[in-house]
Amino acid sequence: MAIRVREFNMERDLPAVEDLEHRCQVGLSGDQAGPEEASTVDAADGGGAKKWRRRKKTAKKQGMSLYVEQIGDPFARVRHSPDYVILVAEHGEEGGEVVGVIKACVRTVSRGKKKQFARVACLLGLRVSPSHRRLGIATELVRRAEAWCEARGAVHATMATTASNSASLALFTGRFGYEPFRRPVFLGHPVHRHRARVPSAHRVLQLPPQLAAAAYASLLSPAEFVPTDLPALLAHKLTLGTYLAVERYPDPSLPPSFALLSVWDATRSLRLRVGGAAPLLRASLAAARALDRHAPWLRVPSLPDVFRPFGTYLLYGLRMSGPEGPALLRSLCRHAHNVARKNPACAVVAADLGPGDPAAAAVPHWPSFSCDEDVWCVKKLGSTADSTGNAGDDEDDWTTLPPAEFLFVDPREF
Repeated sequence: MAIRVREFNMERDLPAVEDLEHRCQVGLSGDQAGPEEASTVDAADGGGAKKWRRRKKTAKKQGMSLYVEQIGDPFARVRHSPDYVILVAEHGEEGGEVVGVIKACVRTVSRGKKKQFARVACLLGLRVSPSHRRLGIATELVRRAEAWCEARGAVHATMATTASNSASLALFTGRFGYEPFRRPVFLGHPVHRHRARVPSAHRVLQLPPQLAAAAYASLLSPAEFVPTDLPALLAHKLTLGTYLAVERYPDPSLPPSFALLSVWDATRSLRLRVGGAAPLLRASLAAARALDRHAPWLRVPSLPDVFRPFGTYLLYGLRMSGPEGPALLRSLCRHAHNVARKNPACAVVAADLGPGDPAAAAVPHWPSFSCDEDVWCVKKLGSTADSTGNAGDDEDDWTTLPPAEFLFVDPREF
């Protein structure tokens, strides 16, 4: 079978890639069989979509599934990088059927204590047509994407999957020499009709992008994966604001307390939908929403209609300090919830944090909208790596370094 890998052409390939994404998402409801098939769904997805797919897989045993669909610009998750590409696999001669796709970008990020910055490749959105799996297409796409990134100066390559996806882990750790690296936790909370109460003792301020960048410059050291273009991220039109919470009447005998976070609007790039719910559950939740609409003074905590496509707001750059830091961070999360209430398309507010980050304990979340299954994997590229992708005793081997105090998750790659 002749398989040709080339760069994506927007005018020529967009309909075929959108159709491929749809067919791979439909396949989520079936059992995964084999490394390459699983990799087309979950592997190298590098962001939040895989988390929801994990929730979907868990919920399947209970009859419920959570579907994810990327909408809008196909380059949205990689366009922020100075170097990015989408590669497609074409079956047959030139102009044949598009049967596979992968996205990749190269950006410069912080490495924590060991080294200040590194050029890192991120592999995203690997998909192979269900009718063309187990033919080496995923292998060729990953190989070509790594070569493309290495030619543009990438020293390491990263991808993300879930701990339960043994087939995906086997593909990347076995065939491509990646190493399990970091385990971020995903914390989600539904957006209700009613305003969340922010204590009057707490004051919430919105920082202009330049001031926010200066604040993060001092607060995100040491940290991993902080992009060098953080000021551009904070000034991006989809960053709805950076918010600082402080005490109105601080106790002068105690260290000062504060909390900081930024809000990213992901409703324009992702749509989520819950499927497979029992009719009784659907009816009861619809009744709660109807009661809440007609009798709002009862403040019924009605769940948004998650059985229709909905969007999410992402919280990033969460930091806190001082004895009142956790309480102030909770107030900021409530403020973000109130911001999300103004957008009818937003049904969930979520954050991605390192497992050892103390902020994780302060973020309000529902277990049914949260996940601790994520696994980030890393591989050293280039001639210093051996045939399995390991760097041996090389002191520059990122896989052997302990996690930094703070793990930054870029919302643009969600």
